[in-house]
Order: sequence, then C-alpha cells, then structure tokens
Amino acid sequence: MHYRGREVVRVRSAYDCDVLVIGGGIVGLSTAYAITRAAPGTRVTVLEKEPGPARHQTGRNSGVIHSGIYYRPGSLKARFAVQGAAEMVKFCAEYDIAHAVTGKLIVATDKAELPRLHGLVQRGRENGIPVKELGPAQLTEYEPEVRGLAAIHVGSTGICDYVAVARRLAEASGAEIQYGAQVVRADRRAHRGVAVRTADGTVVRGRVLVNCSGLHCDEIARLTGDDPGMRIVPFRGEYYTLARPELVRGLVYPVPDPAFPFLGVHLTRGIDGGVHIGPNAVPALAREGYDWGVVRPRELGGTLAWPGSWHIARRHWRYGAGELRRSVSKAAFTEAVRRLLPAVTSQDLVPAAAGVRAQAVLRDGTLVDDFLIKEGPRTVHVLNAPSPAATASLPIGREVARRALASLSAT
Repeated sequence: MHYRGREVVRVRSAYDCDVLVIGGGIVGLSTAYAITRAAPGTRVTVLEKEPGPARHQTGRNSGVIHSGIYYRPGSLKARFAVQGAAEMVKFCAEYDIAHAVTGKLIVATDKAELPRLHGLVQRGRENGIPVKELGPAQLTEYEPEVRGLAAIHVGSTGICDYVAVARRLAEASGAEIQYGAQVVRADRRAHRGVAVRTADGTVVRGRVLVNCSGLHCDEIARLTGDDPGMRIVPFRGEYYTLARPELVRGLVYPVPDPAFPFLGVHLTRGIDGGVHIGPNAVPALAREGYDWGVVRPRELGGTLAWPGSWHIARRHWRYGAGELRRSVSKAAFTEAVRRLLPAVTSQDLVPAAAGVRAQAVLRDGTLVDDFLIKEGPRTVHVLNAPSPAATASLPIGREVARRALASLSAT
C-alpha cells in the first residue's frame, strides 16, 4: 500500500507461487505431487537446501516398505503405513522403480519377548495386516541361519529405492524445484501470505507455506512465528553391511521395546542385494551429525537447552548406555546381531553410511510416537515424520495437501 498525499493506492502483492513447500525429501515432494493432482493449476514451488532431493532421512534409511504392524490401531502411523505400503508398491510398479514385496520376520530370542511378540500378532490383525505365527523349525525354513524361540511372518513388508521414488515424485508433480535454496528467514503475514529469504538473498513469496523440512522443521516453524511445542532431538542410526550376504535371505527384525520408537538392530536385504545391519540409536551432536566428528555447537546447545532432552536422559539412561556401547564398540554391536544371527563375526560387519532420525520431543520428555502435523495462519507444519514416513509418504502428502489447499481457499 503506497500513500500519495491523502490518496491511497492499493497494489496487489506479487506471489511467486500459491503453495511454497520447504523441504525436498519424500514427504515434501509427495505433498507437492498431491497438491497438483488434487488442484491442477496450483502453482507449487519446493525449496531444498541440498543440491538434490532425498539427501537426509529419505536417502539414508534401509529402504523398507513397512507393513504398519507396530503402530497403535487408529493412529496416523498405523493408517498411513498400511495404506502407504500398498500405494508405494503400486507407485513403484507404475513408474518402473525397483521394489519387491518380500515379507519379513520378527523374531523373539528371549522368553521375556514372547508376550510382546504375541501382542504384535494381535496388533497386526487389528490393523488388517497378514501375520503368520512360526515356531523355531518354521523360522529356519524362512531363514536357515537365524535362531529364535518364535517368530511371526509379516507378508506385506517390502523394499524399494526411495531416492528413485523421490525423484519421480519431483518430476511428476510439475512443481518448480529449487535446489541449493536454504531458507534463513521467513515473514508470515496473515492477510498477505509468506515470504522467505534464502541464504543467497533470493526472496520467494507464496500464499501458503508448507514446512516439510525434517531435521529442521521446528526451526522453520519458529521462523514463521509459530510455536511448534516440541523440539527435534536428532538420533543417529549407525549401519553396517554384511560381508557375507548369503547368511540372510530377506528381512529379520527383533521384537521392539514398546517404550521406544526405535525398532532395534535388524537385518535387511536391500533392493541392491546387499544386507544392511542396524541401526542403533545414539544422540547426534548436530542435526546432520552423521558421525561423532560432526559437532555444531549452536544445534547441540539447542538440544541441551530443551528440558525434554534431560527428561529422556534421566528416564532412559540404561537404554541409552547400551546404544552408546554398541556405537563405540564393534564387538558389542556384533554381540547384538548374534542374538539373531549366531554365525556372524565382527569381520563380517563393514561400516556403512549412517542416518539421523528427526525425533520430536515434547517439553516433558515425551517422544512423540505418531506423525505430527500442525497448522498456523497460512502455514502447515509437518513436525514429526520419521520412520515409517517414507512408506506412508503418499497418504501423508495427501493429508498435508488437503490442509494446505484448505488454507489456500480461505485466503
């Protein structure tokens, strides 16, 4: 609005796009894809700080299409994982992306785990997932080298190339994808829209902003003026590859501890034929702290200043101590693997690239165990979307798109 004496001249704001998505991982790209399919003609711009898509959580996981068996019936994770698994297989088939529906085993190696294993059978049935119970002899028919007291076979689990999925979503969305565009400032005005400035000084204006920035989602939310009510506490997951991949035919998981969102060290034959072992879960010293040598004092200070981090440490120090031991000691990591795969030796484990999980933690130390999506004026924030978000990315994208389009239509 310009003022010329007593005359008021209204100037229409210039928007670069209708919906501005921050984050070029699989959730951000799925959101862009869903928006342009639900509302053709909607102009979507995706800003990604890396030189290409899927450089963090999407491209550093084990490539599993999860069944949804672990998640509380009725939760977003349960509903979206079950839907997403079927849709991901269909998407990969449609676009000729490498994938396979392999099934997986969840194996109890201790009597104390048997009640939890039986609980997973019930949960699987409640979530509509095919589950078959196995005794020790039946277990070895699936995996001759794996040992356990009992197991369940989950038939709908698979594997795929999520980086290829993300690239195809980017191409098929029709969105403008800007790589190397790190957002450093945001100006959100409820009556005008959102403008962001990138590190190189470029300003991009949109009517609605969607925050799918993963490891940095809480920071982006605060830049817009919204209080996310949580903090991302990064946990590094360290992997090895198996030098003797013939020891494992498919996917083998331990029975998870229900107190944690982590699934434990597992064995995954990937789409490339190699076998990944891991991950553990240790605190990262930076949001992108892919090894112990990556320390960013500002980010580490932010984690330590969050009360929830100290609540986690006090409640779960024994669990954390075990994870740290497996991080610094290859022998300890091998010992954990041998519970499932007795034939493995430390020489069989070859270090591989690590990943970092963006785990939302509340002020009281609660680990957010479901997908978390919040809205503000002209903004939609995806604040917790770790595993199984890649599996569930298509339905997550539709849900975020629905909210973004509703906000857009209200402007």
